[in-house]
Amino acid sequence: MTGFLTSPVQVVARAGRTTVARMVVAADDPVFAGHFPGLPVLPGVAVVEFAHRAATASGVRRLAAVESTRFVRPAFPGVTLTAHLTWDDDGLRCAAVVSDDDGVVARVKLRYEP
Repeated sequence: MTGFLTSPVQVVARAGRTTVARMVVAADDPVFAGHFPGLPVLPGVAVVEFAHRAATASGVRRLAAVESTRFVRPAFPGVTLTAHLTWDDDGLRCAAVVSDDDGVVARVKLRYEP
């Protein structure tokens, strides 16, 4: 997956099959250029990228597939996104719930290569 975001991702907790990561979406991140002038919105692909980067920070390998994504509402410049990832038993699939302070932004399911 090609990187769109320049904001760093930080893993803040790991316990069993759960990983929690955060990212402050910098208001001047280049991802907002042209998306949308006058009302910048974090592109959906950037939300998926955040979930993926949170997963790879946990030590998984290459992304095999984005199995599903459901966007609930938009995210805006300057927000702090939190990803709660729950891994399946073999550690190759995770379900990520991406939220900001106002609630859920997206639900993403990712699958990784063994």
